[in-house]
Amino acid sequence: MRQVKGLLLMDVDSTLIQEEGIDLLGARAGLGQQVAEITEAAMRGDLDFEAALRQRVALLKGLPQTIFEDIYPDLHLTPGAREMIAELKERGFKIGLVSGGFHETVDRLAEELNLDYVKANRLEVKEGLLTGRLLGDIVTKEVKKAMLEKWAQENELDLSQTVAVGDGANDLLMIQAAGVGIAFNAKPVVREQASYQIDVPDLTQVLTILDR
Repeated sequence: MRQVKGLLLMDVDSTLIQEEGIDLLGARAGLGQQVAEITEAAMRGDLDFEAALRQRVALLKGLPQTIFEDIYPDLHLTPGAREMIAELKERGFKIGLVSGGFHETVDRLAEELNLDYVKANRLEVKEGLLTGRLLGDIVTKEVKKAMLEKWAQENELDLSQTVAVGDGANDLLMIQAAGVGIAFNAKPVVREQASYQIDVPDLTQVLTILDR
């Protein structure tokens, strides 16, 4: 086993993938605009993330669990994602996803990309239908930061050896705690407080920052 050289944690929606998964679910529920407006406000930091998430999940009540199979083909990796992941793996990094989205899609993305860690939210399902409620702890900004610290410690890494990439207010604590914190096509509140910014939809720019 070669020594782990670094850890990269990434947000999923509008970072690893181009879409907001919950907005796609909302559209299937016929409430696309309503859900998207709450998402936008939460990502700007205008709404409490947990309250906004519960509000949106409540709107999904009654959708079949199979909805995740239906929306998965509508998720598109951000350009450069595969190349960045392959290069960082070659450099001895471990890579994790920390998402305010849902395990049903995030686990599948992580498996497809052969990633090391996943933390996401769980939806309650009864008799094959979404109940409009969440199970367990919510992945808040505090949880994202805690995962960065936990997984760094597990790999005997200092936080200076970590990288965090995200776009929304829920990513801010993680971005500030990482050795290299990157605002990726981010909301103003994140751009203003991150050490590094990427303003093009290309994740290979992460490598450019690391190579400076």
